[in-house]
Amino acid sequence: MVDEEKIYAHLKITPEQLADFCKQHHILELSLFGSILRDDFRADSDIDMLVVFDHSANPHLSLMDLVGMEYQLEEMVGREVDLIEKRSIVDSDNWIRRKNILNTTQIIYESKRVLSA
Repeated sequence: MVDEEKIYAHLKITPEQLADFCKQHHILELSLFGSILRDDFRADSDIDMLVVFDHSANPHLSLMDLVGMEYQLEEMVGREVDLIEKRSIVDSDNWIRRKNILNTTQIIYESKRVLSA
């Protein structure tokens, strides 16, 4: 696991900025994977993210919405961002890719919603 301080130094945003973004877009979980978590992260590296949405809060989420969020993240961090829905990896037939990604992710945001009775 990579130190949180190092991650936010690479992202060039604060945890609060990230939390605001996630709340705005009804994100339950946001994770990183790829070079940002390794020693080969460079100035020209992109940032790979897995996202889990609260689809009950936004049942009509479209590809254009996802692209818009990706663009917003790119503006925030000053780098290219690949934003991928986690379920597309979990459901992938490519078990090697699935294993490589899911075994190396690091959660950077998790909604703290309390379920009501």
